[in-house]
Amino acid sequence: MAKQKDYLADILGHDEYAEPTDSGRASRVKNADRSSISNKAPSDERHGGAVVGPGSSADAAFGTSARRAGSSLLARESALARVAKGEVRQVTQLLLDPSRVRIWPGNARAYERLSEENCRELIDSILAEGGQKVPAIVRRLTGQGPFDYEVIAGTRRHFSISWLRTNSYPDMQFLAEVHDLDDEAAFRLADVENRARKDVSDLERARNYAAALTTHYAGHMTRMADRLNISKGWLSKMLKVAALPDQVVEAFASPADIKLKPAYPLSQACSDKDRGPFVVGEAARITKEQKALRDAGKSPLPAATVLARLLAAGEEEENVGERYVVQSRHGHPALSIMSQNRQGITIRLHAGSGATDAELAAALKDALAHLKSAGSPLPQ
Repeated sequence: MAKQKDYLADILGHDEYAEPTDSGRASRVKNADRSSISNKAPSDERHGGAVVGPGSSADAAFGTSARRAGSSLLARESALARVAKGEVRQVTQLLLDPSRVRIWPGNARAYERLSEENCRELIDSILAEGGQKVPAIVRRLTGQGPFDYEVIAGTRRHFSISWLRTNSYPDMQFLAEVHDLDDEAAFRLADVENRARKDVSDLERARNYAAALTTHYAGHMTRMADRLNISKGWLSKMLKVAALPDQVVEAFASPADIKLKPAYPLSQACSDKDRGPFVVGEAARITKEQKALRDAGKSPLPAATVLARLLAAGEEEENVGERYVVQSRHGHPALSIMSQNRQGITIRLHAGSGATDAELAAALKDALAHLKSAGSPLPQ
């Protein structure tokens, strides 16, 4: 099911000759037009008992209608001329089965992270309005199996309509505009829309930019910045944030918690050869804490707390949690891990433990295994 909705359709929709709802008005316009063409304006001509002549109110009305009709015809001719020159293109809107539409992989939004919960407001809006009102942007596919189109912009709308179709509204259809776009143009269009969306995280956009830099711009950052109309410095920061290790991202309750401004120094710390291992090690510990909190039904650590701990990792002497102590066979402390920072690990060998050299060597091996399992970096 398709319909036209664009500049030309709007112009034609205002044409006085286009299916007027008031037949009397249309008749007057046509009569007035014929009169103006023939240049005849008899002073004694009557229409329905009204005297029509120069200076009469009826003549003024007909003249106004004639000018309106002439203006409409000029607008129509102008619209057709612009379409013929390629200045204006017809845009087709379709009502589609969302199962026949896939998501373009070049979009920043992670479709797998969408849910009824984070799309609830949009779902309720579609229900309240009796259907989707704002069309998505799609492009046609050929030879792509069960898919006829792919979504360039409108991922949440696709999810919401799909969810409604499987939850009591099987007749809901996906409203989309079909555009002819290459991959680079599709990326730019999707990026413009995503900039206005608060629910697209800085990390998602950053990683989308990193992928596009290679895919669409052959690694040329200046060209990419020019095409997107953004500063090269800002793009550089986005690409730096895109390089955050997955282990660090997992320490946050949600990727949406990672904002560009605070994430930039964090990404710098991760890329530092001395600090980086400590940041990753602290991230591993935080991830375990987050899981324990979720399993207990408690609120996760807030982003500010996670960020502060990650940025502090390796800067000061790092507390390794409860001191790891290896006992001798006599039950006395033989070896313990005291502290750790980027200068190294402090290990104490306890006097009077009665441990043999072989036992101390085994204790050191156990301590290093403990540090590794805890995500702490080991000396190289």
